[in-house]
Amino acid sequence: MSVNTRVFLALALVLLLATGAVAAFVWFGPIAVSDKKVLLDFLLGRGINTPTEEVIAGNLHTPDGFTVNLYAGDLPLARWMRFTAAGDLIVSRTRAGEVVLLERDRDGDGKADGRHVLIGELEGPHGLEIRDGWLWIAETTGVGRIRFDENSGTVAGPFERVITGLTGNGFHLTRTIRFGPDGYLYLTQGSSCNVCVEEDPRRGTMMRFNADGSGGEIYATGLRNSVGFDWAPWDNGLYATENGRDLLGDDFPPDELNRIEKDQFYGWPFVNGFNVPDPEFGRDDDRKVAMARAPVHGFRAHNAPLGIHFLRNARVPPDFQRSALVALHGSWNRAQLDGYKVVSLHWLEDGSISERDFVTGFLGPDGIIGRPSDVTEGPDGALYLADDYGGAIYRISYVKPQAAL
Repeated sequence: MSVNTRVFLALALVLLLATGAVAAFVWFGPIAVSDKKVLLDFLLGRGINTPTEEVIAGNLHTPDGFTVNLYAGDLPLARWMRFTAAGDLIVSRTRAGEVVLLERDRDGDGKADGRHVLIGELEGPHGLEIRDGWLWIAETTGVGRIRFDENSGTVAGPFERVITGLTGNGFHLTRTIRFGPDGYLYLTQGSSCNVCVEEDPRRGTMMRFNADGSGGEIYATGLRNSVGFDWAPWDNGLYATENGRDLLGDDFPPDELNRIEKDQFYGWPFVNGFNVPDPEFGRDDDRKVAMARAPVHGFRAHNAPLGIHFLRNARVPPDFQRSALVALHGSWNRAQLDGYKVVSLHWLEDGSISERDFVTGFLGPDGIIGRPSDVTEGPDGALYLADDYGGAIYRISYVKPQAAL
């Protein structure tokens, strides 16, 4: 039995013994559990049935002019997305070990026309990229690629692993990849723990590689679990979401948005949030505390921001022109549920960032109907949202409201 399996089973046992939102003691300390079922489902790698159209219409809410519809359902554990040039949508099912292609909507009914598995038997596939006739897939311990025809939506030949040897122990086993405007391949690898000094210096970092996977280097450090990252189209600034540490209470530390720059240190595990020294590690290294870069925006604690996408070509109102959407996966380590929505971030003229609700209602009076994991935009000008708990891909479209007479 692997270390990860033993950890998951231990957590599941603790959860089964706990009742309500109470503190449960495990080997790493007391935890407040927001929702036993959500945590247990996560530990066991399972979700819920996709919400019906009636439930979606009655629960999910968007700003004026936006409409949300189910693009594809019955897709358990759908996690990360990437559109092809032809308009097909590739989705990684991380806990299922496969990558699926959703066929583009040729008949105009607002739903994927079909689906097929591109490749299976993978080790925790998560991040996806398409470049120069290859489909790139980030697995837990490395990155591979396979020949991919965007016009036919098919793969050919063997799956070649071009980055290997990433450690896969402990927590935070997803890996995200993106090709940057500079042509390099960027990769994030989360920490193995809640808070610790890592033995592997690549954990809790962002790395950068040549386009073929060679020449790897650590690009930025102190990033506990930066699952999502993207470049602002107006200045190519690189921004990454960050999941802060647990077990410091319901409202601390805030989760983060960091502007990533080469060779900079972003605090973990020595500081949390806006450079507050960590109670366990902050006293051990004053130099690390002093050099930590503060986030440019703070999310509510334990909201778990995952995918981030800067809007480029989507049909949106004018006040979304300098904005990004962020999927908040939702809390487990707090007494009351929080998150479970998509927010929009808006870069203002004075350089500050404002946050607004964009898609809400996944957390409602009847319980949790989904956990947003990734967000992107399609070539049709619509926005797309992945929900790895409800097994759904949502399409969000905008129609300019008619002016009042």
